[in-house]
Amino acid sequence: MLTPVNSEMSVEEIIKGRKALFSKNYSTAKRVQTFASKGEFDKAKTLMLEMSENYKTLIEYFPDNTKEGFKTEALPSIWENKKEFNNLMKKASDDMIKLASLFEDADDVSAVLKEMMWSNCKACHSKFRAPH
Repeated sequence: MLTPVNSEMSVEEIIKGRKALFSKNYSTAKRVQTFASKGEFDKAKTLMLEMSENYKTLIEYFPDNTKEGFKTEALPSIWENKKEFNNLMKKASDDMIKLASLFEDADDVSAVLKEMMWSNCKACHSKFRAPH
């Protein structure tokens, strides 16, 4: 996959690309929840690792020239707090890997998913995404 760092992607392609990756992770997270609740842990794990890679890729999708336009919902706080944002993406990526290794042994799978998957979404959206 081309990323903004190693390509000549336009601002439009970068913004639309990151929106698509976040949307993909959201729909994938819903599928993870479904598979996990049915005890289909191998399917859920595969999706978790995919999400982990997407979070790492997303770090590259916020160059300075993509702060506005093309219906971005990214707030200026991303660029004002770039290190914090990048660390949150890394944490989300790392948490998906940890989650894949431990969730099937959890007493309450739903609670573990909330703590290690959905809470990362919420933490990022509350600070770095415009209300929608």
